[in-house]
Amino acid sequence: MLAYVVTVGVSASLVTVATAWRTPAETLTWPLFLLLAGGAVLHLEAAQGIERIREISREGSPHAHMQSVWLFAGVLVLPMPLLVALITISYLHAWLRVYKRRAVLFRKVFSAATVVLACAAAQLVLRTFSNQPLDVDGPVGLIALTSAGLVYWLVNYALVVGAIVMTNRDQPSRAALGNASDQLIILASIGLGSVLAIMMSSRPWLTPLLLLTVLALHMGLLLPQFRVAARTDSKTGLVDATFWHDVAGREIERARRLLSTVGVLILDLDHFKQINDTYGHLAGDKVLRAVADALKHSVRSYDLVGRFGGEEFAVLLPGVSTDEVRATAERIRFEIASLHIVAVDRLGREQVVSGLTASVGAAVFPDNATDLSPLLLAADEALYQAKNNGRDRVATAAAR
Repeated sequence: MLAYVVTVGVSASLVTVATAWRTPAETLTWPLFLLLAGGAVLHLEAAQGIERIREISREGSPHAHMQSVWLFAGVLVLPMPLLVALITISYLHAWLRVYKRRAVLFRKVFSAATVVLACAAAQLVLRTFSNQPLDVDGPVGLIALTSAGLVYWLVNYALVVGAIVMTNRDQPSRAALGNASDQLIILASIGLGSVLAIMMSSRPWLTPLLLLTVLALHMGLLLPQFRVAARTDSKTGLVDATFWHDVAGREIERARRLLSTVGVLILDLDHFKQINDTYGHLAGDKVLRAVADALKHSVRSYDLVGRFGGEEFAVLLPGVSTDEVRATAERIRFEIASLHIVAVDRLGREQVVSGLTASVGAAVFPDNATDLSPLLLAADEALYQAKNNGRDRVATAAAR
């Protein structure tokens, strides 16, 4: 992994030095550079709240953002030295203002290096058509812009996915690919960047209008992801307690109307503090993620799994009986007990964490309670009964 990151960084540096030596920036491109740099900074300032939450929620998968609008426009109108300067300004501003220096710096440097290589590859494609890519018109111009855009996206995406796969070897490779909708955002940004470059070359005073368009699209495209990120626990990818409560309340009202049932499980990992004390908190976080995955795989696709905090989880099971709730709880307990998690301890050594156990409390609407709060109290009381009886077991709430 270290060799991979260093290779990408050195390659980007060599491209920067070589292009700076061979293609000095022309005076006429400085106004375009300043317009693009100003647009990129204003864009990030306006959208920093959304981007900060999305960055946290996208851990372990590619983070797609609409800065490609400005960067790909730079591919079309700027020489490579100024394009590298634009990338540096964009990523440095994001690290200082959006992520408040909390993001890991070398990751941002690596991401910037992948973009430098992607831009260089895209410009190389454009040079095969013309030294002035925006002068190429008609079908050939369309092919040139489309080819350059695809190369820009593919180089950046492939390099980032490669790094994610190498640093998350315990997860399926497909998880590193991210969501298809994220990649559509990048492709849309590339198309909008092409329009921006053409407008800047012929009507640069209209650029502020396009900035408003970019911001409006950013909010419209990413607001659904923002909502998902705001209700997601960053460590496990599960929904948080607030969102779980909201859905559970609506599900109980629905079950009341349909004369149906709703099961609730509250689960607590036994002796989890010993894992943190023995292996460190990073290993503990990895255990929590593995348990979260086991929970999701042990229930139906429409059941809702949430993290209540610490090592406590909750599961919402619509339309189940008491026996079915208990069977689900036992299945979850078995899945957790069978986990073998490779984690790095506080000394940097790989360790296998196994032998996990969990205590589970179960309750069912309306058998145990007719409202959400009493139902959760019944499940919580059953959880403590399971713990008091020796842990690593399931307890169901007593019928009213």
